[in-house]
Amino acid sequence: MFRLTHYLRAIADPKPLGPHREPPGPVVIWNLIRRCNLKCKHCYSTSGDVDFPGELSTSQVYDVMDDLKGFRVPVLILSGGEPLMRPDIYDVSQRAKDMKFYVGLSTNGVLIDESNVDKLAEIGYNYVGISLDGLGKVHDDFRGLAGAFDKSLHAVRLLRERNVKVGLRFTVTLDNAHTLPDYLDLCEKEQVDKIYLSHLVYAGRGNKNRGDDAHWEMTRNVMTDLIERAWQSVQNGESKEFVTGNNDADGVFLLHWVRERMPEKEEYLRELLIRWGGNATGINIANIDNLGNVHPDSFWWHYTLGNVKERNFSDIWTDLSDPLLAGLKQRPRAIKGRCGQCAYMNICGGNTRVRALQLSGDPWAEDPACYLTDEEIGLETPSADRLVTRPFTGVRNEAKHNYG
Repeated sequence: MFRLTHYLRAIADPKPLGPHREPPGPVVIWNLIRRCNLKCKHCYSTSGDVDFPGELSTSQVYDVMDDLKGFRVPVLILSGGEPLMRPDIYDVSQRAKDMKFYVGLSTNGVLIDESNVDKLAEIGYNYVGISLDGLGKVHDDFRGLAGAFDKSLHAVRLLRERNVKVGLRFTVTLDNAHTLPDYLDLCEKEQVDKIYLSHLVYAGRGNKNRGDDAHWEMTRNVMTDLIERAWQSVQNGESKEFVTGNNDADGVFLLHWVRERMPEKEEYLRELLIRWGGNATGINIANIDNLGNVHPDSFWWHYTLGNVKERNFSDIWTDLSDPLLAGLKQRPRAIKGRCGQCAYMNICGGNTRVRALQLSGDPWAEDPACYLTDEEIGLETPSADRLVTRPFTGVRNEAKHNYG
C-alpha cells in the first residue's frame, strides 16, 4: 500500500528524519471465508455463493490468532469472500480487538444494514473498507448485482453516523476510470475517511479479465487526478486519507510530480520513498486463506508456503528454504527486464510479481503494468520488447515457473 497522503503531508511540513524502523511483523490479510454474495470481475479468490469445505473452525482461528500475536503481527484485515457471511465474524473480530490488534474489516457492504450496524460499531473496528468500483450501474455491473451500489452506499452512511472510520476501495479498469472525478466528489460529499485506489492484479477473475486493465496513459491520468485531489485535501488541512495499492510505480510517479512542481522538495521525498521500499509482498504483507494456507500476499493463492493447521504461521513465514519467499525477501530482488534496469528499484522494489508471472511464467520478469516511460525510469537504452498486458485467452500460461 502506498500512503499518498502521508507523503504529501510530509513534504508540506518537512521534519528531520529520525532512525528508520521496520514494522515488527507483517500485516496479515485473512480470508476467513470464501463464500460471497457477489461475483466481482476482479476477485482474486474467485469467490461465489457456495460453501467451500475445509475452512478454519473458530477454535483454529483463535489458535492462529495467538501465534500471530506472539509473532508481533500488528494488523489483521478480516476479509473473504464476504466476511459477514461467516457466522462467528463478530466473535472473531471482538477477540482480535481484545488482543490489541489493529483490526480492519474488508467487506462489499451489501449485508450491512440497520439490523447489524450497531453490533459492528460496538466491536470498534479500526477501519471498515467497503468496495465501491464506480457509480450506480457501473459498480453494479462490476460486482454482478443490480442494486449493489445503493446498498453499499447505505452501509457507508450507517457506519459514518456511528462514527466508524470508513474507507471506499476503487479498483481502476477500462470500465470505470472515467468515473473517478465524480467518485471522488461522492467521497467528499459522504465524508468518507479514506479513499483506496487499487490497480488491477492478474489473479483469479482479475487474471481472466486482465484485458480490461487500464492502459498506461489512462493510469497516468487517474494518478494525476488523485494526487492533485489529495494535495488539495492536504492544503485544506483535511484529515481524509488517500492511498493506492498494487502498483508501486505510484511512488516514483509521485516523485516526478513533485520534481515538476516543487523541485526543492524532491530529495526529501526521495529519502522517504527509499525508506518505504515499495512492494512488500512476502515481507510486510502476508495472506492466510480460508483453508489456512499461507501465501506471500492475497494474489498468490496458486502458490502456498504452508498451512497453519500443520505449522505455525511464524514458522512458515520465516522459512527461507522456500525459493519464492526467499526471493521476495531479498533486497534488492533479482528482477529482470526493464524493472531490473530501473533507476528507482530502491523505491518501487520491483512492483507486482504476480502480473509478471501471469504473462511470462516467470515471477522475476518485469511488471507489465508499470506506466512510467523509459525516460522516467532512467533507461539509457529504450526497452525494445516490453512485456505488454494482453487478454486472457482461456489457456493458462504453461511456461515452467521459475520461483528460485
